[in-house]
Amino acid sequence: MKVRIKFRKYGVMRFIGHLDVMRYFQKAIRRAEIPIAFTTGYSPHMIMSFAQPLGVGVTSDGEYFDIEITKPISSENAVAQLNAVMVEGIEVISFREISSDKKASGMTIVAAADYKVTFPETFRHAEEIRVLPESWKGKVESFMAQPEIVVLKKTKRSEKEVDIKPMIYKMAALDDGIYLYLATGSEQNLKPDLVAEAFLKFAGEDPEETPVHIHRIDVYAKNPDAEEGKTEFISLDGLGKDIL
Repeated sequence: MKVRIKFRKYGVMRFIGHLDVMRYFQKAIRRAEIPIAFTTGYSPHMIMSFAQPLGVGVTSDGEYFDIEITKPISSENAVAQLNAVMVEGIEVISFREISSDKKASGMTIVAAADYKVTFPETFRHAEEIRVLPESWKGKVESFMAQPEIVVLKKTKRSEKEVDIKPMIYKMAALDDGIYLYLATGSEQNLKPDLVAEAFLKFAGEDPEETPVHIHRIDVYAKNPDAEEGKTEFISLDGLGKDIL
């Protein structure tokens, strides 16, 4: 049986990198006595894959990884057992059965993610958020009204100019930040910090001198039940069902 686990990451744990989070969950699953399946061969390891890992420093209410289990365990019990061994800064939200189809893995189907970008008073304290000037609402609208938004995007081997506007599905000003809904995944992937940097420059702010905090709200896949010819997104959590 394949299972998708959703968790949130907050506080000091936002400074822990993806590989360390993965190792932490491997230990936590053992301590919680979750009946996880292992690969076969000389060096068996847990069958586990993460969907769109976070960058260091980013908090989130919607992180996911998929595992296989050898026998059923109720979603309610699994969540309770996992949270009983969690450290401060990580909380398991759900434990849901998903399709056994390899094409349905979280790593494969991610297509979008949404974020809240806030601007702390200082670089040291992300929780001390400044209220944005009223003028920023108009600046966000003007930013998105541009025919194109060209930025310098860095890859492992080079840098190139890219129009990121088609990858910004939604951008809206909030009282205490900016909401972003972005293309994410293997086909197209736009990082929120790149959008924040481009907007700050557009707004006449220095990105190097402006503290920014990014919080991921959730991760989405294309809805397989959407009307033909229409693109809709659904939370990765919405593609599973609770185990009773």
